Amino acid sequence: MTGWRIRLGGRGPRPGGVRRPAGHGGVAAPQTLTLHVATDGGQPIDVPAEGGTAWQDVAQGFLRHNTAALTALDVEARVEAGTREVRLRLYPGARVGAVPLRSALTGHVRSGLVVRPRFGWAGIGQVLDQTGWLAMPEVLALPLVPGSGREVPPWVIAGPALRRLRELLARLQRGYRIAEEVMPGVRGRVQWTRYAVGHLPRGSWGHFPCRFPDLGHDPRLRAEVRWALERVRHALLAAAGSDRLALRLAEEVLALLSTLADVAPLRPSPSRIPQAMGDAVLEAGLQALAWVAEERGLGGPAELHGLAWVSPLDTLWERFVEGAVRDWATTLGGSVSSARERASWIPIRWEPRGAASMGHLAPDLVMRMGRQAVIVDAKYKAHLAGLDAEGWRAFSEADHAAHRADVHQALAYAASVDADTVTTVLVYPLRAQTWEDLASAGRALMIGELGGGRRVRLALAGLPFGREPSLAARVRASWSKLLAG
Repeated sequence: MTGWRIRLGGRGPRPGGVRRPAGHGGVAAPQTLTLHVATDGGQPIDVPAEGGTAWQDVAQGFLRHNTAALTALDVEARVEAGTREVRLRLYPGARVGAVPLRSALTGHVRSGLVVRPRFGWAGIGQVLDQTGWLAMPEVLALPLVPGSGREVPPWVIAGPALRRLRELLARLQRGYRIAEEVMPGVRGRVQWTRYAVGHLPRGSWGHFPCRFPDLGHDPRLRAEVRWALERVRHALLAAAGSDRLALRLAEEVLALLSTLADVAPLRPSPSRIPQAMGDAVLEAGLQALAWVAEERGLGGPAELHGLAWVSPLDTLWERFVEGAVRDWATTLGGSVSSARERASWIPIRWEPRGAASMGHLAPDLVMRMGRQAVIVDAKYKAHLAGLDAEGWRAFSEADHAAHRADVHQALAYAASVDADTVTTVLVYPLRAQTWEDLASAGRALMIGELGGGRRVRLALAGLPFGREPSLAARVRASWSKLLAG
C-alpha cells in the first residue's frame, strides 16, 4: 500500500492547566456517537468518512479540527491510498487516554477515541498505586468524549479528583474562603458590572465590590466537598468487586469523609461554585468539584460521556522502573541517582562556547557500587519480547531504527560515566507470564560485552509490568548478573 502521511507535531492541550470557570465540564455530546477503541502501541484503527464524503476530499478538515486532541494522545493520523479507496488510519503511541474527534465538515464532536493500555486497566492501576500516583492521569481542556464513561474505569477520573479534593479540603481546614466585600481599594477581582451599575451612579468611585480569598471557614463549600467525596466513593465501590485499586481509593475517601462529620452533604450547583481567584490549588479543587457535580465519568446518569484525559505510559514506566531499581539497590547497599531529580545529568562541554546543541545527557538512573556503575534506561516498548518471539530480521525498519537509537543512546551514557566497570541496561516491560517464559529460557536478561580499555557491557532486561510478589525474588536474582563478578 502506498500513501501519504501527516505527522502531528507540536504540543497538544496542556494537561491540568484549564483556565475556565470551575463549573465547566466540557461541551455536551450527543448520545448516539461512535467510540473508537485502540491499544497503546497496537494496531491502527480505520476511521470511516462521513456519509457522502471521501477522505481525499475532507482529510485536511479532519486533521485541522483534531490535531490538538490527537497530539495530546500521541496518536499519528495517516491518510493512505489503497487500491480501491483512500483510508484515514489512527496509529496509537505510548499514551493512554480519551479524546473527542470532531467532524471534518462542521468541527462538532462526531465520535470519541479511547486508547487503552496493552497491559490492561488493572495492570496500569496496579503500577499507579505502587508508584504513589506519580504519573497520574491528567484532564485535558477538551470537550467530553462520547461513550468513554463506560469504557474507562472510574479510578481514572476519581484518582485525580480525589487528589484535588484532598488538597482543597486541606486548604479549607486551614480556614480558607472566598469573600465578597465592598473595599476602599482593589483587592482580588473587581466585580465591574456591580461597580458600574451600583457605585458610579452614586458617585462612590473609590469603593469597589471585590471577590477575594480570605481566612475563615466556608461551611457550605465543606458540605459540597463531602457530597462530592460520597459520590466518588459510591462510584468506586460499584467497581471494587473486580478492581482492587478502586477499593483502596474508596477506603481513602472514607478517611477523608471522617474529617467532615460536622457538615451535612450538599450537592453543589456548578453555577454557584466560586472562582479560585488565581490560587492554583483552590482552582484545581473547585474544578474537580465541578467534575463530580456534573457526573463526568464517575458513574452517574451522565456516565455515557467522560472527560478528555491522557496518561503517558513511558513516564509511568520510568517511575515504576525507578522504584524497582531503588529497591534492588537498597538490598545491595548501592546508591541511585535519577534524571528526574537531575542528579544523573552529565554535562556536555562545547567548544567554542555558545555553539552547542544538547547541554547534557540524562540517563534515567545510575546505580553505583564502589567502582562499578549500572546505568538504567527505561523503555516502554515491546522490543525485548519481539526479539525473542520473532528475531531481529522480523523487525520492521521503524523498529530497527528505534532499537539502534536506543542502543546508541545507552552506549553514549556508558562512555560518559566515570567507573572501572559500566553496565548500561535497557529495561522493557513484559507481562508476568512472558517474563517467566523468557526467564525459563534464560532470555529475560541478555548481556553483551564490548571491547576496549575498560569493561563496558550492554544489557537488555525485561521486567514484569506490575510487581508480582511471587516473581520479586527471581527478578532480583537475575539482576545480580548486571554486577560484574
